[in-house]
Amino acid sequence: MGSQDAWEPNERRTTGGTTGRRALLGAAVLGATGSVLGLAGTAHATGARRPGRSGLESLPVPTIIGHRGASGYRPEHTFGSYQLALDLGADIVEAGDLVPTKDGHLVCRHEPEIGGTTDVADHKEFADRKTTKVLDGVSTTGWFTEDFTLAELKTLRAIERIPANRPHNTLYNGRWEIPTFEEVLKWQDEQTRRRGKQVWIYPETKHPTYFRKLGLGLEERVAKLLHKHGKDRKHSPVILQSFEPSSIQRLNKLVDNPLVVLLSAANTRPWDFVEAGDPRTVADLITRSGLREIAGYAQGIGPTLDLVIPKDANGNLTTPTTLVKDAHAVGLLLHPYTMRNENPFLPANFRKGTDADAYGDVFGAFRTYFATGIDGVFTDNADTGVLAREDFVNG
Repeated sequence: MGSQDAWEPNERRTTGGTTGRRALLGAAVLGATGSVLGLAGTAHATGARRPGRSGLESLPVPTIIGHRGASGYRPEHTFGSYQLALDLGADIVEAGDLVPTKDGHLVCRHEPEIGGTTDVADHKEFADRKTTKVLDGVSTTGWFTEDFTLAELKTLRAIERIPANRPHNTLYNGRWEIPTFEEVLKWQDEQTRRRGKQVWIYPETKHPTYFRKLGLGLEERVAKLLHKHGKDRKHSPVILQSFEPSSIQRLNKLVDNPLVVLLSAANTRPWDFVEAGDPRTVADLITRSGLREIAGYAQGIGPTLDLVIPKDANGNLTTPTTLVKDAHAVGLLLHPYTMRNENPFLPANFRKGTDADAYGDVFGAFRTYFATGIDGVFTDNADTGVLAREDFVNG
């Protein structure tokens, strides 16, 4: 998931193909009571994989998505993190946030700036690569993947991004290198064979407008790799996501995978809108007409949790919005982001104490969000999410 996380500091498809894919996903849309919206009959959230079904219909609902792997326990976007997410029961692993190298390879990093997620600062040979760039309107200083070849990036090792909240994760600093997207696709196949069940991934195109201007377009590179590995079809176990609607629209013409538009705070504008002079904000995209438009080229949305249940001035949860109902009405899935166990990332009324690395009442928070009828959730702590789902489904 991208930098829009609110808690963080500073073959072409015919129209018929699209409709069929959306209908498939619509069958997995469950309301808070377990009813399938817009379809005949009913279904119930089972919390177990559904044999005999294909594509997303085979996944449990609510779906537990390992955010950047198991980033609550290991440095994010590493094979250590991805592997642990599967071990902890994640239904899908967000592997990964895709950014390009200077020589055009796709690698998995939270952001193109890698000063906070790798040991690049300790590499004297790369000291002169440190620079300041304007990234989606924000002046950003550090080291950027597009200034390194893949061979150079492979000499770096991952570190914990938020050590103040996750001091125990620093134990694993330096253990893993930066994965490429192609390595992830091969890892997915290996894990599927080893575990005897299909492993799903949920990659994101990061800052696609920024990179296209640099001649490093992401979508064509993603599509080429998915096609090479036979994972560009509507039932393929790869969901693609982006905060820029135009990136999803571009992917919609290149691949048949399920597609999700990520949505940040209501008062923000997707960066491709800013560049194109489109005045609309996220608030416009989550209206009934905005959601209908999204449903024309995507199968789901990934809203920030605050768009599902807003917080008051003190950070406490208030009344759920109509977003779940409105999105389901047009056949869109909702996979909001991001549930984390630590106090600072929880609504105020679910915190316990004030320690930055202490856990709050995350089970209570999960229960509250699941009750809105969301179809799944991104979480840094897949094991917590799986237990919370069991409580919700069986409660």
